Amino acid sequence: MKARLPAGYGGGPSNQKDLMRQAQKMQEQFAQTQAELEAREFSATAGGGVVSVTMTGKKELTALTIAPEVVDPEDVEMLQDLVIAAVNEVIRNVEETTTAELGKITGGLSLGLPGMF
Repeated sequence: MKARLPAGYGGGPSNQKDLMRQAQKMQEQFAQTQAELEAREFSATAGGGVVSVTMTGKKELTALTIAPEVVDPEDVEMLQDLVIAAVNEVIRNVEETTTAELGKITGGLSLGLPGMF
């Protein structure tokens, strides 16, 4: 006895070609969006704006601004904490934006699947 698939569920050549075209289009959109995200700049601040950082989508720090009034030689630890907080915030911004933008293309598919893009 042979099982029959409903119409449109066959694995015929035309369905495979359509699937391959869709996958290729998705891959092209993914690569384009990823390049745009890598070129984008993200900024974040800490301590009410006394420390600000700018980072590219590639997670490369491009700017660090520290307000002079926050530089206290007696309290270097606070300044270090503010810099760390600002850098961590901008990294979160990059990752959240990247996940959201690429998720639009993949339709929620996991980006960590082996062999996927």
